[in-house]
Amino acid sequence: MTRDTLFVNANVVLPDRILSDASVQVQNGLIHQIDSTSNPSVAEDSTEIIDVKGGYLCPGFIDIHVHGGGGADFMDGSRKAFEKALCSHRAHGTTSLVCTSTVAQPEQIRVFLSLVREFKNTPTNRDLHSSARVLGAHLYGPYFRYEAIGCHPADLYQIPDTDTYNSYLAFSEVIIKASIAPELPESEAFAQACADRGIILGVGHSLATFDQMVQALDWGIQYVDHLFCAMSDKSKLRQTQTYPMRGGVVEATLFLDQLSTEVIADGKHLSAELLLLAHKTKGEDRLAIVTDCNRALDMPDGEYIFGPEKNGQPFLHRDQVGLTLDGSSLASSTTGMDHHVKTFYRLTALPLHTVVKMASLTPARIIGYADQLGSIEIGKIADLVILDQDLVIKSVHISDRQPVQGRIE
Repeated sequence: MTRDTLFVNANVVLPDRILSDASVQVQNGLIHQIDSTSNPSVAEDSTEIIDVKGGYLCPGFIDIHVHGGGGADFMDGSRKAFEKALCSHRAHGTTSLVCTSTVAQPEQIRVFLSLVREFKNTPTNRDLHSSARVLGAHLYGPYFRYEAIGCHPADLYQIPDTDTYNSYLAFSEVIIKASIAPELPESEAFAQACADRGIILGVGHSLATFDQMVQALDWGIQYVDHLFCAMSDKSKLRQTQTYPMRGGVVEATLFLDQLSTEVIADGKHLSAELLLLAHKTKGEDRLAIVTDCNRALDMPDGEYIFGPEKNGQPFLHRDQVGLTLDGSSLASSTTGMDHHVKTFYRLTALPLHTVVKMASLTPARIIGYADQLGSIEIGKIADLVILDQDLVIKSVHISDRQPVQGRIE
């Protein structure tokens, strides 16, 4: 969005309410004015007027856990793959995202990080009108628990070692988040290396006990990936210890107020009651909606590869979700943010502004961009999405302003 723009006849979705029959004025890529008048006078003849026609004007969605789309995975290791995935997610209302890696060979991870560095906040490398903005990287794996590795390539998982993870952390200026199973050997050293570089540390694909999660708080753990998925709970831990029953990652995430987390709200991964439980225990400020989407977004049903196309893990795209080849387990999401927002809203009946906040302002807060992105507020970057009354995307508007990561709360 390069021209000054006035959005009129809009239901403006604010962080705490919806402002009906309102207008939003954008100047120089920033939100300049929010007016309760649906069609105020325009000061400049050069201002573009966009009629929202009674639909919803929302902040652009921010996806902080996403692997690919449009037939491409960020781990494919090419600019073309990045471009395909970024264009695909922009069409579903995602205006900014954090590119997420998979378990892979060390060199493949380093190539992924170099491409994130190339694409991060560089408008010369993307068409602002068709491509989501890259905020940075999520170093997701390879340090996962083998027994909880899920759809990642099982034979490529790694145990933390100093030389290898330092080669990844050489790209620390673009790594926003890093995930680990804290029960692995040398996980504390890796956590400390991330903390020293200001990287948000999360837990993912882990069978840690409650006590190990509490210990990991002292290492700087702040976040837990896809709540309820690929993690320990009392039932899984009971398989290795008869008594007493112990809490795992699930129980620790729900109990520990310090931890933020995320849910995959595609209607396949989690039922309505689990979404409501997550919201009730964590609240809208510590619960983000993510897609965890793979390359099958916008693609026909069939067999695809999760992770690098050359040596990733095969999966099935069927019934709007990813499945293992035998159909017995989930293998990531295949839908965009618009579907997740709409599904969360439909299943939980929470207020629309609350659901939109968890897909925009909350993820922005978690990764340190809340002062610039994630809500319709004066002075913020004007990344905006128009939805009709049925929450169908009508248009996506991305500002040419480039945000800078700020304070992480």
